[in-house]
Amino acid sequence: MIQGLQDFTASLPEWLQWAGIVAAGAIPFIESYLGSVIGVLAGLPLPVAITMAILGNVITMLLVVLGADAVRSRVARDKPESARRRKLRERFDRFGVAGVSLLGQTILPSQITSGAMVSFGASRNTVIVWQVISIVLWGLAFGLLAHYGVPLIT
Repeated sequence: MIQGLQDFTASLPEWLQWAGIVAAGAIPFIESYLGSVIGVLAGLPLPVAITMAILGNVITMLLVVLGADAVRSRVARDKPESARRRKLRERFDRFGVAGVSLLGQTILPSQITSGAMVSFGASRNTVIVWQVISIVLWGLAFGLLAHYGVPLIT
């Protein structure tokens, strides 16, 4: 199956291979970590797979953060919180921007956690910095695991 995926990927133009991984990285719950795995499994060079997955994830995270920042000032703060949002806020209050950014991807996509943190009043720039750090670390970790793990299963 992996060989079939790699053969198919190799038949595509290089720009389309890269664009596919950027698109995969942009999808919540796939993000940089699974996007880099998909790129490695598809046969892209490790640095390309990781970089393109990170790029896709960072782009969508930035769009969400900038959008949440723009909306935050316009939305009434008197709305009741949902149970999920309350749980996220409790984690935010406990771990701060750095902790939620680094650990939040184990629970929710970076796009959701980053938007929520900005809506809670966290600094837009602080959220962006920590989310980029988190996205890069997760993408690197999973990309390297896939790169060194695939030869073990094939």
